[in-house]
Amino acid sequence: MEPLLSRITVDPDICHGQPCVRGLRYPVEFLLELLSSGMTTDEILADYPDLESDDLRAVLAFAARLSRSKRVGAVMP
Repeated sequence: MEPLLSRITVDPDICHGQPCVRGLRYPVEFLLELLSSGMTTDEILADYPDLESDDLRAVLAFAARLSRSKRVGAVMP
């Protein structure tokens, strides 16, 4: 999983320091929202051609890592 996570970058000069994919100004949060809205990987890659399938896998790996390291009390609506 570590090679995937290296695709997620944090730079204070890019997107106000939000975690992004390879410094391309695609915040992890934005891509997670697209995936959770029902867009498929193929649809996202067609709409954003500078992204790669491994970038979307990295976004999911990053979210999985965050969910392991924090306790969640309740699911927010």
